[in-house]
Amino acid sequence: MTTLLVHFRRPEGGPEAAVAFEEAYAATHLPLIVETHGLRALRLRRVTEALGGTTDLLLVAEMDFDDRAALDLGLASEAMRAAGRNLRTIAPGLATLLIIEDAPELAPAGWR
Repeated sequence: MTTLLVHFRRPEGGPEAAVAFEEAYAATHLPLIVETHGLRALRLRRVTEALGGTTDLLLVAEMDFDDRAALDLGLASEAMRAAGRNLRTIAPGLATLLIIEDAPELAPAGWR
């Protein structure tokens, strides 16, 4: 499995700006994302705290694809290109996109 992991930082402007971002994200961005070819799962999580410190992270999105080839096809789709344009409008400079893959060989032997 290959995952597109997106970290969103809090926008400037306090809690009102964060609420406005989440509303725009849900109303205009996510409808584009769910139309992405090859998308197997979408998980959205709010960051509630950072252990031992502070964080400027607000939201994490995880989009699962079968493999890197499926992700690449999804990224090239019109839906994902439209989502990218939308993201530059609603969250300029606030998102970090990471491609992550499962690494089961790193887990301790016998771990679930």
